[in-house]
Amino acid sequence: MKNVEMQVTGDILTIKVDLSQRFGKSGSGKNEIVASTEGNQSIPGMDEVKVGLNVYTKG
Repeated sequence: MKNVEMQVTGDILTIKVDLSQRFGKSGSGKNEIVASTEGNQSIPGMDEVKVGLNVYTKG
């Protein structure tokens, strides 16, 4: 994962992303990647629950 932190407290999932970071252009070259789970990932401590996240800016 790039720039993504996940935490589960009780029944609440919290996802933390630093919006100041950049990881270069997306595969299409149209967007700039801020954060990504790089596919579906298991929630900490809950292998049966998955999350897929992409955060990006235009250009």
